[in-house]
Amino acid sequence: HVQLVESGGGLVQPGGSLRLSCVASGNFYGSNVMAWFRQAPGKEREGVAAMNPDGVGTYYSDSVKGRFTISQGNGKNTVDLEMDSLTAEDTATYYCAADLGGTSWATISQMKILRPYLFAYWGQGTQVTVS
Repeated sequence: HVQLVESGGGLVQPGGSLRLSCVASGNFYGSNVMAWFRQAPGKEREGVAAMNPDGVGTYYSDSVKGRFTISQGNGKNTVDLEMDSLTAEDTATYYCAADLGGTSWATISQMKILRPYLFAYWGQGTQVTVS
């Protein structure tokens, strides 16, 4: 089993930046696709960014492309999400997710919409409010 813990959420003004971090523990060996999702009240969970296990391949949703950056943090068990040029539409609870290992990166990288069912492990979420 893999445990994921997010941190870094908070209140930020429009146009500002915020950096989220996710630390993985448990049976995590660095071979998982890692991703960030977000969910606003009354809306479906939206996949915004993903990274393949080697930390080189990345995926972004159209809504955040050019503003958000996913990267490995300090250590291969950490994944960060740098969020710039934030707007009120970015307000949501942000979740870190990991797959079981073995998900085809070619499949993920070609998706228009990143699907939650691909990911088996989820963090508890961290709130981001842009106001």
